[in-house]
Amino acid sequence: MQQRNLRDLSVSAIGLGCMGMSAFYGTTDQDEGVQTIHRALELGITFLDTAQLYGPLTNESLIGEAIRGHRDEYVIATKFNYRMDDAVPGDMSTIGPQDGSAAHVRSSVHGSLQRLGTDYIDLYYQHRVDPNVPIEETVGALAELVAEGKVRHIGLSEAGPETIRRAHAVHPVTAVQSEYSLWSRDPEDGVLPTCRELGIGFVPYSPLGRGFLAGRFSSPDDLDAGDWRRTGPRFTGDNLEPNLRLAAKVREIAAEKDVTPAQLALAWVLAQGDGIVPIPGTKRRSYLEQNAEAVDVELTKEDLARIEAEVPRAAGARYDEAGMRSVDL
Repeated sequence: MQQRNLRDLSVSAIGLGCMGMSAFYGTTDQDEGVQTIHRALELGITFLDTAQLYGPLTNESLIGEAIRGHRDEYVIATKFNYRMDDAVPGDMSTIGPQDGSAAHVRSSVHGSLQRLGTDYIDLYYQHRVDPNVPIEETVGALAELVAEGKVRHIGLSEAGPETIRRAHAVHPVTAVQSEYSLWSRDPEDGVLPTCRELGIGFVPYSPLGRGFLAGRFSSPDDLDAGDWRRTGPRFTGDNLEPNLRLAAKVREIAAEKDVTPAQLALAWVLAQGDGIVPIPGTKRRSYLEQNAEAVDVELTKEDLARIEAEVPRAAGARYDEAGMRSVDL
């Protein structure tokens, strides 16, 4: 597996988003999740992404189990945001309010370290910017964790350009994470140029359009009853049909290149710059193995120009109205 740099952090060119192993995407299988993480190491995919929110709390514990005895062979990224003082593992209704205060930053890291079974976190993100707490306070507390050795690098998730600049002025930001794919191009308008200017790495989550670009499903009815995507704006109502046409175009171009739609979509993200490291999520070894092969897919200038010209933008917002209020702050 090729390596890429997020600022001064070296990681596998493709990471593994672990969220779906524990939450939001329907049924889960902890044993298969652990085996998928083990298979990732065999393939050289060593950059794992998780968060306190996933479960909540259970995904970090799953990763802690999976990496036991091999901690230093992985690069672990996790995130904090909501208060978890009274959170019951696996029960999303028990999480508390958002909190970017310095005190919460310091208290959150201890729970993550314990669940992950480690004494340091490679990359620690603020999961969403807290509009009620100055980013300088949040990042100042993260900088203290770096000084203490509990955290090695800091990141932001779904932050806007001005917030990224303010944060970076307090302590170097290693990576910014946002949704980015052939159907989520928003970061190109401000976040990506800001990261490039400041030398900050960029980590696209959902680079496969939450599985839609990969052809994993074509209707909400194909998904488990508890799957978040069943009610997502891009998968329902009037948005579904134009987005099916988008996925069909990806499938057409992929077939002509003799690769899977997922491999084409990942290759496109990888082609957007060396400082970009996508973290496609999966809870199955078979999909992981397919995704890993995307690093060997070569897209010519003609391929990229055709994709730009023929693949339409997605219809609908990424999240519902409440969700969209929490991004690009």
